[in-house]
Amino acid sequence: MAAGGNLSAVTEAEIDSGGTFKYILVRIQRGPDEYRNIVRGTAAAEFHHHIFEKLNPEMEKLGFTCKCLGGGKIEHNNKDKKIRVFGLSTGYGKADHSMTVEILKKTYKDYEITWSDDKK
Repeated sequence: MAAGGNLSAVTEAEIDSGGTFKYILVRIQRGPDEYRNIVRGTAAAEFHHHIFEKLNPEMEKLGFTCKCLGGGKIEHNNKDKKIRVFGLSTGYGKADHSMTVEILKKTYKDYEITWSDDKK
């Protein structure tokens, strides 16, 4: 995608296909009124900021600014089609898990997706 990408062209939810891993909720923005919230999660990240450090340059190339709205963990059971969102990020604080769930529901339509404020 060339610089000046379209917000709607950015995938809303990109998470690992299974397991328990860290995730962040990020607002990508161009201008004061044009923004979209996206979810990124992977077991490859030891810390939440590792996800952001990978995402931010990709979004800047498209002409967007990024702001991390918080983080947590995702437990993705692809066999039973269940996703649980919980926990928090020490560095970024707790994401609004209800917002994360709404984003995930758009991609994982046939999943049971829940969230809680539990730390584990």
